[in-house]
Amino acid sequence: MISLRRALFLTVALALPSISRAQSSDAALESVFGRREVMIPMRDGDSLFTVILTPRNRTDSLPIIMSRTPYGTSGWGGTYGILKGFQELIADGYTFVFQDIRGRFKSQGRFVMNHPPRDPHDPKATDESTDTYDSIDWLVKNVPRNNGRVGILGISYPGWTAAVAGVEPHPALKAASPQAPMGDTWMGDDFFHQGAFRLTYGLEYAWSMEASSDMSIDPSPGRYDTYDWYLSYPTLSALAASVGATHWPTWNLFVSHPAYDSIWQHRALPHYLRQPRVPTLTVGGWWDQEDEYGPLASYAAMEPRDSAGQSFLVMGPWNHGQWFQGAGDSLGSIHFGSATGEEYRTRIQARWFAHWLKGRANPELAEATVYDAGANQWLNFDTWPPRNAVHRMLYLGADGRLSFDPPGAAVGADAYRSDPAHPIPYRPRPVEWTYDPRGSRWNRWMTEDQRFVSDRADVLSWQTEPLAEDVQVAGNIVAKLFASTTGTDADWVVKLIDVYPDSVPERPSMGGYQLMIAGDILRGRYRRSFSQAEPIPANTVQAYTVDLHQQAYRFKRGHRIMVQVQSTWFPLYDRNPQTFVPNIFKAPAASYRAQTHRIWRTKRYPSHVDVMVVPN
Repeated sequence: MISLRRALFLTVALALPSISRAQSSDAALESVFGRREVMIPMRDGDSLFTVILTPRNRTDSLPIIMSRTPYGTSGWGGTYGILKGFQELIADGYTFVFQDIRGRFKSQGRFVMNHPPRDPHDPKATDESTDTYDSIDWLVKNVPRNNGRVGILGISYPGWTAAVAGVEPHPALKAASPQAPMGDTWMGDDFFHQGAFRLTYGLEYAWSMEASSDMSIDPSPGRYDTYDWYLSYPTLSALAASVGATHWPTWNLFVSHPAYDSIWQHRALPHYLRQPRVPTLTVGGWWDQEDEYGPLASYAAMEPRDSAGQSFLVMGPWNHGQWFQGAGDSLGSIHFGSATGEEYRTRIQARWFAHWLKGRANPELAEATVYDAGANQWLNFDTWPPRNAVHRMLYLGADGRLSFDPPGAAVGADAYRSDPAHPIPYRPRPVEWTYDPRGSRWNRWMTEDQRFVSDRADVLSWQTEPLAEDVQVAGNIVAKLFASTTGTDADWVVKLIDVYPDSVPERPSMGGYQLMIAGDILRGRYRRSFSQAEPIPANTVQAYTVDLHQQAYRFKRGHRIMVQVQSTWFPLYDRNPQTFVPNIFKAPAASYRAQTHRIWRTKRYPSHVDVMVVPN
């Protein structure tokens, strides 16, 4: 595992097809590309450091493909490494441009995390969209032998900068591919999920980005197993004081704005990018441990206004950025049966950019190209979610039974005791720090066998009998829980799981494997409004809607479908005190108390998971 500053999610990298790993040196790369470093002036007087790579063996006019990053462009061996992900694009012939965004590394100005859109009435105001516009304007006027067409792509934060390029696009911008963009960092991406604070990622990412201006300080939790380290702090305030987080702007944003107020809404990509102004290829992964929500939410926001048919969605069986380099034929223990990453880069990405930037044949992409890891096949749909999908309810029943038949009982609930002092680990321990250079399983935790928590009394499970026929899920997955608690606040974690048969002849080690195909968390205080927290009335049944987002997955005949419910997922998410306090970031230690939660499953309170199913 590479260090945080070199981690794949941080940026886009290229690899030359003609250069082996052993040959991957500055000299070898320089034999293929001419390198030029420039400071491009912005409209407010600041200048941004930019690297321009021009193929040496081309004399024709070439399009430009650019990527804008907060993670550093300097040096052949810097963030972009040996450019491993653009083999197919390099073969087609492009000039590549990489830029440090405002306030990062060698660029001037002030860095603002996830910079909100500028005031359009202020001609002097800037944001990432205007910086992209000014950069493209300079490039098409100053890069020799360019054909006047520019494309932009990126993964994660660079995926977000690729998306916002379309807010006020330059006329020369002809194609944008936001890949794993951080669409909404409160609702479902990096920092919060439906109100629950993503503790490990929020703290460690802010630490890496804001403890220094050039990522020269790596996060360094004091224990190898960060489960123990995070649990050693009784409160978030104590943790923040220990690591100096009170000096980081983003941490202070967390503390000052724990609810989904105008600060977070103004930064949410789906709130301000509501139509594709340039052809847009949005890409994501079903097991993206950082930004699965962003691609789906941003595509959905644009689709109603895509009258020109310029917006396309690709979702593969990947973790964060896995499609960018390598075969993409497996993730953890899950095998996909083909090189899905290579297939995407060759069949989709290369042809798509060649069409819009070089005028080659239209690849005739489906509206949505999604991978079904249950059946190990690509699916094409002319709408997403599919127009022929129907809603079916998986009801929680007595004795751990899960069924499509609604409950008829007048009384019935399952209870568990949730103790903040003994939270459920979100993956098998030890929990290495997120981008530990010594190795971390962070990038595959979402496909871990969920049997590692099956013996915990604070995890409830319901499952079907072995399926008599395949069930093809495609589209939205939403849990509707009816629950009560002895406390006045609670978190609700729901997981939808594919339980393999006990016997898998082709891979015996997969017998009984429990694969989470969708899962997420809701902080109970936001059950009525994400923008306004309120206590939960103790010992009363309340309705909770937990968005599990989307999937395309075939539960095969002979498998079982399982639903799990729990109330801690640590240290991925902070611990809910379970007694209401106005701001959990400021909660005292005494507020953290064990409580008993009940999940109701009656005719009046039919807890269930709503899945969209495509008829066989």
